[in-house]
Amino acid sequence: MSGTANIPHERIQALTMEPIVLVPYDERWPILFSEEKARLERTLPAGSFSRIEHIGSTAVHGLSAKPVIDIQVEVASLDRVRRELVPIMEDIAYEFIWRPTMGESAPFYAWFIKRNPAGDRIFHVHMVEPDQASADRILFRDHLRSHPADRAAYEALKHALAARHPDDRAAYTKNKTDHINRVLARAR
Repeated sequence: MSGTANIPHERIQALTMEPIVLVPYDERWPILFSEEKARLERTLPAGSFSRIEHIGSTAVHGLSAKPVIDIQVEVASLDRVRRELVPIMEDIAYEFIWRPTMGESAPFYAWFIKRNPAGDRIFHVHMVEPDQASADRILFRDHLRSHPADRAAYEALKHALAARHPDDRAAYTKNKTDHINRVLARAR
C-alpha cells in the first residue's frame, strides 16, 4: 500500500485547509447517521464490515461540531477495502483518501468524504481495522455523552482551537489530542 500516492499532495493540502466552522448541536445528526448507516449496510458486501458506529462530536447530544457526520466502519481487511470497497464507495459519491492515522506516516486507513451539491462535507467514513484507536473513539464518545462537565470542557477547547486555526484542520485536530487522551485516561 502506497500511502497517499493515489491523491496529489495539493489535494491533501486543500482538504486540510478547508474552513473549520462549528455549529450548535443539530437534532437531525443522529437521523442522518442512521440513514447513511442503512445505505452503507445495503451497499457494502456482506461480511466486509463488522460494525458501523457514529463517532465524533455529531454523535454527542448537545455538543457543537463541524456539521459533518463521522462514521467508523470496522473492517477485517484494509487490503480488501482498497481492492473491493473503494469502487463501491466512489459509486455512492464518496471521495477516497488513503491517509495516515496521525501525522504523515503509517498506520494508514481508508477515509471517504461525501459532499452535498454545494460542495460542503456532509459525511466522513473512516474504515479501520479494529484496534485500540477505534475502541477509544467509541469510549470517548460514550464518556462525553454521560459526563456533561467533560463535554463542556471539550466544547470550549474546540471553539478556542477553531478560532485559533480557522483554516488548518490538521492543527485543530492535533491540538485536541492531549485533552482527548486525558479524558480517555479517566474513562478507562
